Amino acid sequence: MNASWWQRHPLLIIVLAQLCGTSLWFSVNGVGLSLSRDLGLSEADLGRLTLTVQAGFIAGTLFIAATGLADRFRASRIFAASCLAGALTNGGFVLVAAHPPLDLLLRFATGLCLAGIYPLGMKLVIGWTPRHTGAALAWLVGMLTLGTALPHLLRGSTLSLPWEWPLLGASTLALVGGAMILALGDGPHLPPPGGKVRLLDGLAALRERRFRAVAGGYFGHCWELYAFWTLTPFLVAREVTRLDAPDAWIPWLSFSVIALGLIGCVGGGRLSRRRGSLWVARRALATSGLICLAYPLLPWAPPGLLLVLLALWGLTVIADSPQFSALAAATAPREHIGSTLAVMNAVGFALTIPAISLTSSLWNLQGSWVVWWLLPGPLLGLLALRGLLELETHREPGPPAR
Repeated sequence: MNASWWQRHPLLIIVLAQLCGTSLWFSVNGVGLSLSRDLGLSEADLGRLTLTVQAGFIAGTLFIAATGLADRFRASRIFAASCLAGALTNGGFVLVAAHPPLDLLLRFATGLCLAGIYPLGMKLVIGWTPRHTGAALAWLVGMLTLGTALPHLLRGSTLSLPWEWPLLGASTLALVGGAMILALGDGPHLPPPGGKVRLLDGLAALRERRFRAVAGGYFGHCWELYAFWTLTPFLVAREVTRLDAPDAWIPWLSFSVIALGLIGCVGGGRLSRRRGSLWVARRALATSGLICLAYPLLPWAPPGLLLVLLALWGLTVIADSPQFSALAAATAPREHIGSTLAVMNAVGFALTIPAISLTSSLWNLQGSWVVWWLLPGPLLGLLALRGLLELETHREPGPPAR
């Protein structure tokens, strides 16, 4: 394919590359049950591995914001280099999985690399498709969701093979994603890279009340999202056991629950073009919060019904994420948009650490009741968005917030 074809379909290329690159994120969770069986890892051990990736991502995004990498260098080159480094660190985990703390060190390094994939993917979308940002970012975050679910699919399709194979498969996908973005290049709708950038430039948008309200909603969303994704195979395994179904169902159903978020993102993106990003974000966050509230109250319900409820949760828990990014991009300083999104990601993902730590460490004690620890996220997020709604109501009449 020649360069002109790639540049005529930039969104397709970016979202497919995002899918490949972010398959590194939960690659270990996809083989978590195999690691528990073969290496004796507990739920708390798996939680620590996930937390370490999150910590690496936070450190990476703060480094990008502090050094201005996201705005000083071409996003496509940072994305491609991060995919290459992430593929190597993820593949290296295969060699050290049974040797702490080297396993944690490599998962931290994988998180560092993901900081050059996810935020830079958002910048690439904004650079290539500045119109209908909410709908475009919906595809990007949808592919992040599918990338998160992909390790479960890889495990489900390689059950007869050692657990190392799905991890190496994720590394291969990351290499493909990096090559795609390197061939595409940067978009024409952003200022050229260069100039001095300071960490304070990434915080500049916090002076804007609308941005602070958006950030508050996003932070509440983050508290719930990644802890739910971490718990998904445990919640699914509980219902599979109640069904007396084979364990082979667990990775396939876990993949389905998380992957449904792609439909939620894309559907929310379509709605955002007519109703606005704020409208979509509030309703998605409220729906996932209600499911979070109701789920532990239904232990008597048939397992099939609870699996359907988990599927609905997976559909809605991520649908608000691209709309938060679109709302943030609309209020961030254009010349510092990469740093601003990196800082917002860093703070949001920092909040995932206590949420994941609480839920993974308390799972054996509380079972499904542990999901109530996620409720503060939707509640506080909705409270922040209520402030944004009041600000929008008092603005002069115009198009809905996107």
